[in-house]
Amino acid sequence: MTFDIRAVESLMAFWADAGVEVAYADEPVDRTVQTAALLKTKAEAPTGRRTVQAAPAPAARKMTFAAPVATPPPPAAEDARRLAAAAGDLDALAKAIADFDGCGLKFEGARQAVFSRGNPDAPVMIIGEGPGADEDAQGAPFVGRAGKLLDRMIAAAGLEDRVFITNTVFWRPPGNRTPSPDEQLACAPFLERAIALVKPKALLLAGGASAKSVLKQTTGILALRGRWFEWKSEDGSLEIPAMPTLHPAFLLRQPAAKKKAWEDFLTLTERVDRPDRPA
Repeated sequence: MTFDIRAVESLMAFWADAGVEVAYADEPVDRTVQTAALLKTKAEAPTGRRTVQAAPAPAARKMTFAAPVATPPPPAAEDARRLAAAAGDLDALAKAIADFDGCGLKFEGARQAVFSRGNPDAPVMIIGEGPGADEDAQGAPFVGRAGKLLDRMIAAAGLEDRVFITNTVFWRPPGNRTPSPDEQLACAPFLERAIALVKPKALLLAGGASAKSVLKQTTGILALRGRWFEWKSEDGSLEIPAMPTLHPAFLLRQPAAKKKAWEDFLTLTERVDRPDRPA
């Protein structure tokens, strides 16, 4: 049996974006074999009285759910925190990220660090999960097919030139895989420093990997999207509304979901443009 690896990768990415992280069976069940056996049994049964022997059902398995456990920051996060704190502006922060050796992704084939693009005084910061092949080549986030779709949505929502775009990690994961929690934790001080320097009115978290990392959530993106959360800095000095939404790459694979993402953008624009609420 042969597989189209691109189709398999697309399917796995779909389930990851939907929040599926665990398979509860120890071995895969080939339903096609079970169906073929069932059809063969029907065909061979006597015409006078047909009997059907059902294919054996897989043994029931008990489903267990582990409680979320806080993951301690990797040792490299301390170096990242020191370097980030010393960065007085976004240019200095970009250099600090490029010089940082504490994230393993830097040494797994990435061409360069990919930090940001957009308006440094933007009222909205969009945070994705990590750079892909196009971003790795061009040195800016969201510049491939998914980025072009994101730009069209930004413009349609009236947010053109009003966004600052970055990611939870700054080097391309091999094969465009989802960055690991440790990789995100190593880069988190740089992301937090970027938020402190830009001072946006709202954060838009694109995709499940971004939402889970930034908000420290375990729920899938389909349950998180469209809801407002409060992001807080580690020292408690910053508190900014944050909303998860579907990743543009997911929308390219599932065009029917664009309606939900568009609703999120409209909600975001309304929140950013309305007068400040009284204290």
